[in-house]
Amino acid sequence: MASLGWAVVLSVLSAASYAAAAVAQERLAEHGQRGLSRWAAALLLTGGGVALHVIALDFGTVAVVQALGTLTLLFALPIARIRYGARISAAAWADAMLTVAGLAVIMSLSVESGKPSVLSTAEGRDLSLITVGIVVLLALVSWRCGPRMRGVLLAAAAGTAFGISSVLSKAVIGSITGDGFRSVSPFLLGMVVVFAIGGYLLGQFSYRGAGLAAPLATVSVSNPIVAAIAGVIVFDESFRAGTAGTVVVAVAALVMTAGVIGLARRTAAPPTTETPTSPTSELSKPATH
Repeated sequence: MASLGWAVVLSVLSAASYAAAAVAQERLAEHGQRGLSRWAAALLLTGGGVALHVIALDFGTVAVVQALGTLTLLFALPIARIRYGARISAAAWADAMLTVAGLAVIMSLSVESGKPSVLSTAEGRDLSLITVGIVVLLALVSWRCGPRMRGVLLAAAAGTAFGISSVLSKAVIGSITGDGFRSVSPFLLGMVVVFAIGGYLLGQFSYRGAGLAAPLATVSVSNPIVAAIAGVIVFDESFRAGTAGTVVVAVAALVMTAGVIGLARRTAAPPTTETPTSPTSELSKPATH
């Protein structure tokens, strides 16, 4: 229980850091990507979010930590209120409650595996190859689609890359805590970086011509789902109450998904008067977790 508590605290702090980084990135964009202090703030906050997320993975299951990552969208509500003076509607609060309710059920039923969360180089290679195949397939198919569907498919590819990056990060942390830094597979460490950077770039491309809501909701949902499935398969993570517990978690995931989609639709900042068709908010950037 203590481990779960630390996982929750660190994940919430990570989500807050990502949300603050989004504000810093938005201000940087408003000033034409200029300003050393703005760059430093955006990078430090993003790096802080990544570090907290990775540490949280050592205390909780992938399913719990990844699901808590969606709280970045929840933090977007007060950010929008403070930054833009936007009123938080009853619908937005309802979406927030759905998200939190789904998270609470998933956290209460999630069970850490009894064996160490480590992967051999061969297992990591197989998982990485499967992930690369899925990501490449989604990216290739996306270029034959219209702007909206292209954005959704690229966001799904980004969410897949981010989810597996977190799974591999947990394996790397497991190796370090078990046998020290020398036990870490350079291949796994390299793939963590590749999937994190690749997911970020795919996420950026997904917003071109597709608006904010659809890509943001897709990456926010696909990320924890892919990570949770992978965690169950490769780390033997499970849920209490056997099959019944798994069914309850699946329903909770659907509830959380509905909340996340609603929150994603409400995180866009109001457009500027100079560029009425261009979103000014960088809250659409997905968290690298």
